[in-house]
Amino acid sequence: MKYQQWNIAQGSQQDRRAMERLGVPTLVAATLCARGMTDLDEAKSLLSSAADQIQDPFLMKDMDLAAARIGRALRNGEKIAVYGDYDVDGITSTCLLTHYLRGQGGQVCYYIPNRLSEGYGVNCQAVAQLAQEGVKLIITVDCGITAVEEVAYAASLGVDMIITDHHECKEEIPAAVAVVDPHRKDCPYPFKDLAGVGVALKLVMALGGEKRARALFQEYADLAAVGTVADVMKLLGENRTIVRVGLNHLKKTRRRGLYALMVEAGTLSRAINSTTVGYCLSPRINAAGRMGQAATAAELILTEDPIQAEVLAHQLCELNRQRQAVELEIFNQCLALVAGQQQDCLVLADKAWHQGVVGIVASRLAEQCACPVFMICLQADGKGKGSCRSYGGFNLFCALERCADLLEGYGGHALAAGFSIKEENIPAFRARMQQLVRSDTGGEEMVSTLQIDGEIENTALLTVEQVEALSMLEPYGAGNPKPVFSLSGVTVTCLSDVGGGRHLKMRASRDGRTVDMIFFSVTRAKSGLVVGDKADVAFYPQINEYRGSRTVQLHLVDLRPAYTQQERDEQELYRKYARGENLTPCEARLMIPQREEFAAVWRYLANREGEVVDLPVRLARRVAQEGDLWESPLRTMICLEVLESFGLVTLQEEEGGALHIRLCQRKNREKVALNQAPIIRRLQAIAWGEEQGDSVNF
Repeated sequence: MKYQQWNIAQGSQQDRRAMERLGVPTLVAATLCARGMTDLDEAKSLLSSAADQIQDPFLMKDMDLAAARIGRALRNGEKIAVYGDYDVDGITSTCLLTHYLRGQGGQVCYYIPNRLSEGYGVNCQAVAQLAQEGVKLIITVDCGITAVEEVAYAASLGVDMIITDHHECKEEIPAAVAVVDPHRKDCPYPFKDLAGVGVALKLVMALGGEKRARALFQEYADLAAVGTVADVMKLLGENRTIVRVGLNHLKKTRRRGLYALMVEAGTLSRAINSTTVGYCLSPRINAAGRMGQAATAAELILTEDPIQAEVLAHQLCELNRQRQAVELEIFNQCLALVAGQQQDCLVLADKAWHQGVVGIVASRLAEQCACPVFMICLQADGKGKGSCRSYGGFNLFCALERCADLLEGYGGHALAAGFSIKEENIPAFRARMQQLVRSDTGGEEMVSTLQIDGEIENTALLTVEQVEALSMLEPYGAGNPKPVFSLSGVTVTCLSDVGGGRHLKMRASRDGRTVDMIFFSVTRAKSGLVVGDKADVAFYPQINEYRGSRTVQLHLVDLRPAYTQQERDEQELYRKYARGENLTPCEARLMIPQREEFAAVWRYLANREGEVVDLPVRLARRVAQEGDLWESPLRTMICLEVLESFGLVTLQEEEGGALHIRLCQRKNREKVALNQAPIIRRLQAIAWGEEQGDSVNF
């Protein structure tokens, strides 16, 4: 329904049983094996997130130089500026380092560029302003790895710069006092996937020295966790430890600003996990930067005043509501622009778009359209600022590198990046990017794919104890997603719309057991289900608590009709026919509808006021049931194509593969010989070597 393809992992039963013998719960063991983690020591490491995964910060290239220069600045009373980015990673990085340096008696200010007027990264105007204010040392966090010119300019003003970043490096490294970035080719640091705030945390640990490093890790892990989750970094290795420890501290945070934000967002009554951070806290912090007010979020995190914390938290939530409204407007506009288009990628540009939200819109469009998306905000000077999001693992940074001659600048990660471009270069950029995507995919169309950790063979496994045990895999995030399982052939026993008609509550049975399900943002009408239908469901298992009772509920991710082998075979034959491949006489005979099948399809449509939206296989079932016929999705589709060829119906494929069918108004009542349709005559010629058969009239 939502995904064109389900990839159901086939984990080793032998490996799973080996883990179970060591006390690992079945669903946890199944998930680990599905993800290829069959080594018991590796699995133990993941489940424990042991403290020994915290690496020595001085393993990072130039960390010694950075610590030495900052130490000298603190001793000499030099004015220091922390220069950050306006997203959650950048804001938490800025606050983490600023808070620590002020705590060491440092004369410290912070600078976060305005997203709307300055854009991403270090700029010379800001450097000049800081120099004029007496700053002698600028430390970047979550930015700066491409600031070659800006570092040279700072040096000309007598200002030293230290770069700390986690973005991909280009060939030329800025000539700063120190450049700390695990992605440097000459950096031996073993874990490369730290967020910007993770690098800032390592810097603070280095400044504190070996004796204080662990304590400082504990003190700032909450900020590091928020930034790491928000930046969608892989939650493996050191990141996993950072986030797990940080979430534990976040539950009892002493940071007045974060506490006030959790109160305002209504999260204190819920479990504080990566989902809470990613979907409740991060969007509110991010909204400040997106709407050009990043300082509001920074002041919230740094404040010690509970009254100011409440005021700022309220402001952030209001900014988030504004962001949501702007985002929805642009998203709907883009959907209208690309409706019906099949492209290798989308490169869209507009002068009216809000620069702060196009990244989110690009992410939503990439998921919706199943392709990489590039969105460009055009400016009055003829330049554009772009945000892009990947799909299907397409490496954006490498692709932008191959378009460097068309760009004014670029930077970021493999899956999310930004760039600037002259308006006149956009057509050439679009053409080249489409070529790069086509080359990367081998010309194959990208399909939306759902990764499933395993098929639940027996519903008896879905117990409260087994579902609760899945929390051992927390924290979830990139590289360690929330486990998704599937059930095949469940029978729908109850359907109802809830949440003001926005969500679907469903009950289904299998193996003599009944399971409750919830499908958010899907209605009963949109699902197309009726009581008695059989369906396959993909889901997150979760615990539902109601009036002291705790039961298993399946949070649906997707659903699809449960197909028989015959239905699958007929679907494949229809696809063969649609591709124009040669058919055997036997196959052609199987495809030719009989008179009663045409009549059944017509009556079914007429009985529903001439308009139906349904999946082809499910439509065939219902036509057959109503007409008391042998079910055939193949011949049902041929019937519809023939009717369309005579202008009797219109067919349109909808999102998720559903077919939208409308009966057309007939200007005259003359009979139509359906068996004279070119489709039927061609099939007859293949089947019997000649065109034959009685006419079927309407």
